[in-house]
Amino acid sequence: MNTSTQSNRLSLAQVLIFGGLMVTLSMGIRHGFGLFNLPITMANGWGRETFALTIALQNLIWGAFQPITGALADRYGALKIMVMGGILYALGLAGMALSTDVLNFTVAGGLFIGLAQTATTYSVVYGVLGRNVSAQKRVWAMGITAAAGSFGQFLMIPTEQGLISSFGAQNALMLLALMASMMIPVAFMLREKEFTHVHHAEDQTIAEALKEALKNSSFQLLAFGYFVCGFQVVFIAVHLAPYLKDLSSIYPSVGAPSVATSALALIGLFNIFGTYGAGILGQRIPKRYLLAGIYLSRSIVIIAFISLPLSPMTTYVFASLMGFLWLATIPLTNGIVAQIFGVKHLSMLSGLVFFSHQMGSFCGAYFGGYLFDKTGSYTIVWQISIALGVIGFLVNIPIKERAVTRMHKTAVA
Repeated sequence: MNTSTQSNRLSLAQVLIFGGLMVTLSMGIRHGFGLFNLPITMANGWGRETFALTIALQNLIWGAFQPITGALADRYGALKIMVMGGILYALGLAGMALSTDVLNFTVAGGLFIGLAQTATTYSVVYGVLGRNVSAQKRVWAMGITAAAGSFGQFLMIPTEQGLISSFGAQNALMLLALMASMMIPVAFMLREKEFTHVHHAEDQTIAEALKEALKNSSFQLLAFGYFVCGFQVVFIAVHLAPYLKDLSSIYPSVGAPSVATSALALIGLFNIFGTYGAGILGQRIPKRYLLAGIYLSRSIVIIAFISLPLSPMTTYVFASLMGFLWLATIPLTNGIVAQIFGVKHLSMLSGLVFFSHQMGSFCGAYFGGYLFDKTGSYTIVWQISIALGVIGFLVNIPIKERAVTRMHKTAVA
């Protein structure tokens, strides 16, 4: 088991400040990738499907390897994992900047950054948080950390657009690579003092934890709901800017780059309030009901957005409402995982449910580009997003938020 005396725990302030800074950098940088869609594809003569496939693979690799990275962090501590993640993140961004062919671009932006995100985002940071924050404050602290990631999204969108406008897309990516390297010293501030992993015979093994989770119906429903989350948010993040540009022939006022930039920044801004609010409410209201409400509300907001005449104002309202719902699922979903299974294997199990999220992200990113190239419109993908939101509402209602009962095992944390 992971042993850590109370005196050796990281302080609450240290976990929140540096855990928040880690996800601020990792989530903030990736949130602006949609701004590079048109500049990169136009400069290289690629179709949108090429860029979309790279981002889709990035999300799929992130999800596929997250349980492995999480298990390594649970076993050996998060420090080495986060340091390696910071290195890969910087290399991936630099590789995207220097690549002029599809394969190199996909390896850098898809493989390297996908692996980097497994080590620098919520699952590993939440593992540190779960081991160092009491159960009474856990969901609240997760909300604070998610809000920090949301602030990063708000901060980085105008920053990245400014870098693109001033230096060009390739140079902007190089500057972001330098910024990503800051994750390395941040990781050392989250080093858990005297972290050890001692296994006792009565403890649950990794194989037992995986078997227990995969057979748990609430875990299965939670994972499917997370697929919906991934599809919706990544489709919007990657394709909102091109969507607005395409419709500028009908609604000229939405074609300016500042509209898309402002909209993505508003998503990040209101995401702060949504994730923090979810952390607060998740301590008082059943988290499954909050999740169900989030998914249904997203569908309603999307219906209104694509049904009303498009303008900068309707775009900003859409972005603000969607931002409030954007990552509010994260503290709630991870809170349920911790509540059902405990914190011993939290990074791994959070990574496992997150794999479903990233399968949805892959579909949202790739099919957004694929169906646009086939039909010349994003209409079908918007409709899929709406239908998935309704399904997400339905599958979260039956989830049972209670700790599993284990025979001859230590109590759930």
